[in-house]
Amino acid sequence: MPEFQRARSKEAKLARESAILDAARGLAHQQGIRRITLTDIADAVDMHKSALLRYFETREQIFLRLTAEGWRDWSAAVRHALESLKDPSPAAVAGVFAGTLAERGMFCDLLAQAPMNLERNVSIESVREFKLITLTELDAIITVLRHTLPQLTESDGVDLVAAATSLAGAMWQISTPGEEVEELYRSDPRLGHALVDFEPRLTRVLTALIEGMSRIDAPESG
Repeated sequence: MPEFQRARSKEAKLARESAILDAARGLAHQQGIRRITLTDIADAVDMHKSALLRYFETREQIFLRLTAEGWRDWSAAVRHALESLKDPSPAAVAGVFAGTLAERGMFCDLLAQAPMNLERNVSIESVREFKLITLTELDAIITVLRHTLPQLTESDGVDLVAAATSLAGAMWQISTPGEEVEELYRSDPRLGHALVDFEPRLTRVLTALIEGMSRIDAPESG
């Protein structure tokens, strides 16, 4: 491995951080978050692990940064899709949430990992920065959501986004088992229920949630 040269200027430091994030992103797409070590990321950018720690506190901070990036990307996609709906029914809105999440498998994986691992091995300031980013994107989604479905309250919007993201994180893990485990599920009829079709199931659950919220929040007649 060639000798690592520490970035001196602000621009060089940002470029090095970007390279590290790109490497972690690529590895995550190939292997999933849980299997990737800090050494794996360092090797991918041709850097010693101790040198990489000059730019990020831990592997968890790297993936927490990618989770924040994922929130920005997903938020923009959800808002655009909601604004494009011609028939904003509960099922259509649920389909937007489920569809945009289904297209972002790595983000779903990160959503599951963030509260369990990523927020637990970083500084408080890193957690604060991450939470403020998610809060900004949450507010932006709720603004468009309430314009799309005016019967929903702000609290409904918070609950819907929380349900969509937490369910997506869990369902993604269930719907993407390892090859051997998936083959086991397919080969034994008794275990077929363990095969989860991510987008349709998430759409059904979110549709039921939105319909329930709409009935509860609808003004009484008479």
